[in-house]
Amino acid sequence: MQRAMRLLETVAVHEYGAPAKQLARETGLALPTTYHLLRTLVHEGYLRRDKGLFFLGEAAERLSSSGARQKRRSTVVDALAHWRDVLGVPVYYAVYREGEIEVMCVSDTPGNPAVEEWADFRETGHAHAVGQCLLSQLDEDARRDHLDRYPVQPLTPYTVRDNHSLLRRLERIRRMEPVTERQEYALGAVCAAIPLTLGTTAATMAISLPAHQADRLLPAARQLQTEIGRLLGSLALSISM
Repeated sequence: MQRAMRLLETVAVHEYGAPAKQLARETGLALPTTYHLLRTLVHEGYLRRDKGLFFLGEAAERLSSSGARQKRRSTVVDALAHWRDVLGVPVYYAVYREGEIEVMCVSDTPGNPAVEEWADFRETGHAHAVGQCLLSQLDEDARRDHLDRYPVQPLTPYTVRDNHSLLRRLERIRRMEPVTERQEYALGAVCAAIPLTLGTTAATMAISLPAHQADRLLPAARQLQTEIGRLLGSLALSISM
């Protein structure tokens, strides 16, 4: 396995391909061993041979693509954990993709746990800050389409009462302002969400707090927004996961 990996790594360096003898020399492998490994790797799709030169095959490129995605996701996970520790609150990352609210990552601790998803986040976007923030970034037709599929339903005494009231609220949300909700999704919890600009993708980072700490909500959200602003350039590709 190690020898095969050395061969793959060496082939990857040669954008325009390399012959078996050169690969044997650069990896320090015996030529018969190199030929045997190359045949196996070609058969398995990790390499391809063209006019005596070896290139990375589709299987290796799929591995590379998967590894790049994992690295991007790791960047986001690390950033959320950092903000979680700096702010002392759970941090959430979510996107609106193909008509659905997707919570991609949550970073919390036993001392500062995330809000329990007692009602499906995808179906209750009207009630939580994550969903309201994402819906506020959509155009009117997309909002109405979402509410046709997931109409407003009361979850707590504080939840917005109907589709019309929610649409009016979304229209009043100012661009790039934090979106807050207080006990609309879960009693005892308050949340704030920061809109993110990712091309045409609606995205958000959010935080939550126990209701008795509601006075911390907006200052913590502003601090998160500042932190995101510092790193957004380097995270832009990563958070499109």
